[in-house]
Amino acid sequence: MTTNVTMTERAARRIGEILKTEPSGAMLRVSVEGGGCSGFQYKFDVERTQAADDIVLARDGATVLIDSVSLNYLAGSEIDFVDDLIGASFKVNNPQAKASCGCGTSFTL
Repeated sequence: MTTNVTMTERAARRIGEILKTEPSGAMLRVSVEGGGCSGFQYKFDVERTQAADDIVLARDGATVLIDSVSLNYLAGSEIDFVDDLIGASFKVNNPQAKASCGCGTSFTL
């Protein structure tokens, strides 16, 4: 299965920095779950095991896992890292989202 989820250079750099502080073999899992103020929310976890149906994104030493169910909600998305006046965080630019909350961590399809 191929994916059209991408990550920016900024996101890859930050993910790589995070994973360097973790035990060898650590990867970042990005998933979508129900909840949040807009219906769905993005979740970021460090993991060491890859499931058989995971999609793997790799760039500049950063490895991201996305499960097949979450991939349906993330199709066409770009994972970015922003560092601005209100703080530093990962941001998912999701073309499927019809609306999102103010902080950008939850969305509606």
